[in-house]
Amino acid sequence: MTEETITAPTDTANGPSPKIPRVNLRTPAVMAAVQAQVESHYRSEVVEKLRAAGGTLSKGDVTVKLAKQFGFCYGVERAIDLAYAAAKVFTDRRLFILGEIIHNPEVNEQIRALGIKNLIGKGAEARVDDLTASDVVIVPAFGTDVTTLARIKEIGSDIVDTTCGDVMSVWKRVRQNAQDDMTSVIHGKAAHEETKATASRAMSNGKGHYLIVLTLEDTDYVCDYIRHGGNKEEFLERFRGAHSEGFDPEIHLRRVGVANQTTMMRGETEEVQRRIMAAIRDRDGDTEKKNYRFFDTICGATQERQDALKEMLDEPMHLLIVVGGYNSSNTSHLAEMGEQKLPTYFIRNASRLASRDRITHYDLHEKNEITTENWLPRRPVTIGITAGASCPNNLIEDAILRLYELHGIGKAELLE
Repeated sequence: MTEETITAPTDTANGPSPKIPRVNLRTPAVMAAVQAQVESHYRSEVVEKLRAAGGTLSKGDVTVKLAKQFGFCYGVERAIDLAYAAAKVFTDRRLFILGEIIHNPEVNEQIRALGIKNLIGKGAEARVDDLTASDVVIVPAFGTDVTTLARIKEIGSDIVDTTCGDVMSVWKRVRQNAQDDMTSVIHGKAAHEETKATASRAMSNGKGHYLIVLTLEDTDYVCDYIRHGGNKEEFLERFRGAHSEGFDPEIHLRRVGVANQTTMMRGETEEVQRRIMAAIRDRDGDTEKKNYRFFDTICGATQERQDALKEMLDEPMHLLIVVGGYNSSNTSHLAEMGEQKLPTYFIRNASRLASRDRITHYDLHEKNEITTENWLPRRPVTIGITAGASCPNNLIEDAILRLYELHGIGKAELLE
């Protein structure tokens, strides 16, 4: 079945009927209704005005600069559209989703409001084994692991697959690694849904292994083992929960292919690639090429947002606001970039801008929200703002309006 059509069984007195023809979720009528609903939830007049003005808005002594690329990417928009379309088309069937559609709490709350129940992780309202053949299951933009997907297919539930195309490109690479008896070294976060889904495909048809590295420190540890060997038990303990079952560093680091979670920092992934390639070259000499491969699988939208922020950070600003879900990988990397240049505050939404004297924001190092006093400089002030690929425009607008409200400037004045 394609990603935008699903089969739709109906129930009879004798149980589920045979599958009926595929249902197209992207008919003009459905998508027109979906677009109207999505725009009512996420559209922003202020953001559109800012974009039209070249990304800079000045009122009084306050200037806000908006990065050239920010917010929803195509993959996120498509995932949301398909979820909304499923809710409109299958009004007589139970709808479920495998975790969060994207990493943004406000968007996920809107999905729940459509009557779509969660099957996985925090806030799960049912289990996969509770499904029936008459249910519809939405696979989120991150994808899902092969075991979960196989179980849903075994039950016979219909699937609306919103997996991002960039993610599926990584899956293609790690499957090829498995077929060629190469271990996939995945640069990513072991607990992230996308990385779990990718890792499950690194063992295609019972072949292949994987190892997940998060930091350059992890990478250097692996490189040292590649060059010199080491204590296998210590290695496996260090990467507990981040390697395939049966992984043996003495065997499975002989031939490796580097892949990545698509929302990592490009520069860091490229450094992981360089260091592992150098280690294998040191070990194998001229035969290095047959024992190592890598592919560029960083998400294009992620890179565009990083590049746009890098450009904006070269401009004079007093501080940076990053808006988005705290568990969003691509958004957290934007905050990391900002921290290296100027005071940066990673906020979930405008409610965290408590006053001119107090802001509540996410600390990437402490892994929780903290409160900072005296965060806002006195006027005149220039504030940069950006958002990751999972943040809707209305939340960006709310943050902009709140920044101006703290300076006594209302929305009507901004839109003059």
